Amino acid sequence: MKRHFLLPLFCLVFFSCEKNIDFNLKTVEPVLVVDAQIENGAAPTVALSSSLDFFSEISPQLLSNSFVHNAEVTMSNGTLTHTLKEYTVPLGNGYFIYYYGIDSSNLATAFVGEFAKQYSLTIKVNGKTYTANTTIPALTKIFDSIWTKLPPPGVDTSKRLLMARAIDPPGLGNYVRYFTKRNSGPFLPGFNSVFNDDVTDGTTYQGIVEPGVDRNSSIPTGDDRLFERGDTISFKLSNIDKATYTFWNTWEFNQQSIGNPFSQPGKVIGNISNGALGAFCGYASLVGTVIAR
Repeated sequence: MKRHFLLPLFCLVFFSCEKNIDFNLKTVEPVLVVDAQIENGAAPTVALSSSLDFFSEISPQLLSNSFVHNAEVTMSNGTLTHTLKEYTVPLGNGYFIYYYGIDSSNLATAFVGEFAKQYSLTIKVNGKTYTANTTIPALTKIFDSIWTKLPPPGVDTSKRLLMARAIDPPGLGNYVRYFTKRNSGPFLPGFNSVFNDDVTDGTTYQGIVEPGVDRNSSIPTGDDRLFERGDTISFKLSNIDKATYTFWNTWEFNQQSIGNPFSQPGKVIGNISNGALGAFCGYASLVGTVIAR
């Protein structure tokens, strides 16, 4: 009798605990989203857009319309202050992307990134002012060699692994982000692209370098994650400051948690003032190239 009684009792208790919860989601005004960077030997670039509603149906038209135009964007290296100009890049099918870069008509104040130098960014748009600072660190953490090798048994023998030997100087606080480039493609960041030196401090070590990924496409799995024999592979290791590391570390954690009901909630931590989203990042980069044999 107990066996027949306990199940209905359990069901009664369980279902009596159910409660409908209604979420009253507030409508909020869009905020400025900043994607700004400067790298050694390269001119600064800044892309500005507006945040989208959580339930927006993403489309090329919506993304194109989200760009912010006619902003006053200035950047300083401590000696020169340059006003950036907005440029348009056609993508085809009537769509464009927009960014702010060096004004070619005013090169007297233009500059490129340098090692061990600080930079400040000021954005004025729609009656508001936003500021941020970043550093291109000294090139302290480097790699001295890269090479390719055959994959483990059972994997397509036309595939290749990229290997790198890195040198971390003594003293904690060396942060890096890495990118790879395949043939004539763009540099793409790794799926987990940023690292600190909590474990590797003061050591020389080697390991497998995962190919960078295009997060606008499906993430490769299995053998598709490897390089092909004959590929010309470029590896870029960028020293970054702590703020840049924190931004990308929290961004990648949140991006990888999408759709996982058991993941912990997190906040992407940027370095732009006045409530804007995004970050101003500095990169001290070293690039090496190898042909996969």
